[in-house]
Amino acid sequence: MTDFIIIGGGVAGTSAGAYLAPLGTVHLLEAEPNLAYHASGRSAALFEESYGKPSTVALNAASRAYHVENKLLSARGLMLLGTKDTADIFETERQHMGLDLMTGAQAKAMVPILNTDVVDRAGYHADAWDLDTDRLIHSYVKTIRANGGTVTTKSPVTAIEKTANGWKITTPSGTYAAAILVNAAGPWVDQIAQMANIKPIGFTALRRSMGRIPAPGGHDVSLWPMIFGANETWYAKPDAGALIVSPAEEHAVEPHDAYPDDMTLAEGMARYEECVTEPVTRLLSSWAGLRTFAPDRTLVLGPEPSQPNFIWCGGQGGYGMQSSPAAGRLVADLIDGTPPVIDAGAVAALSPARFR
Repeated sequence: MTDFIIIGGGVAGTSAGAYLAPLGTVHLLEAEPNLAYHASGRSAALFEESYGKPSTVALNAASRAYHVENKLLSARGLMLLGTKDTADIFETERQHMGLDLMTGAQAKAMVPILNTDVVDRAGYHADAWDLDTDRLIHSYVKTIRANGGTVTTKSPVTAIEKTANGWKITTPSGTYAAAILVNAAGPWVDQIAQMANIKPIGFTALRRSMGRIPAPGGHDVSLWPMIFGANETWYAKPDAGALIVSPAEEHAVEPHDAYPDDMTLAEGMARYEECVTEPVTRLLSSWAGLRTFAPDRTLVLGPEPSQPNFIWCGGQGGYGMQSSPAAGRLVADLIDGTPPVIDAGAVAALSPARFR
């Protein structure tokens, strides 16, 4: 019998596994052939500490040291663009993220394709970083295995049964028993809860599309920051000599292997084009991912009040990669009875008890 069964091989499950592995035997189950196949493999891959609600920011801050120590960060910077029509929302967002105010001309000196007839202000800071998500996931899996844990892919859960000693989980690859079940199933967290006869929380999976375009105007984009339109109506980020552009949509969908919506992608590209001088002439590739949120858009981390050996690790939304070290550690601390490193208010805000 295993101490911990973790359902889900994305960043939520692998990070929880890495921090639980020193506490007992871990067996991680992933439905797909590869880890980080769904949302975790389609991340914008940015560490921006001030991004999210206060409890998320607390997790981000507590995660920074792990990212630095494991050499997962590289310089990027973040720029927020504003126009006369978005002045109020721009200023609110600029102050919330602690960005320095720039004129449109100053922003254009950094990103030469900006259309200063439209973009008349910007906010910027250098404290935003590219995050090596592949190495991040690998670091967690390495820790799990180094502590004697195992990872099994191609193992979708077909049944969950409560037993006298914990849980029995049935998959095509076999049946597994564990004292504690960690539900880190991404968009499928509520379905896993229902299989375990636990009341769902009401998570929503939101599709977000992405398109990769050639470097605009042949520019070297490598030193450009990540760029957001005010109110996050689109964003763009350099990627291996090209530019990723997203319409930043949030379309509620049933959990599935997401694919981009062509019309939504075109509308997002048009919003991006309004702010720049170089048109989008072609797509190199496109894809989509699902960002899963609890009803209050805050992560859900910790034991289910009605069944304390059922652990929620869900609702990462768009914050899962950057917050994962502290989120995984919090899950382990709550199980082990160790005082969490984040403050009690943030722990309470993240607890599943808020829904019960």
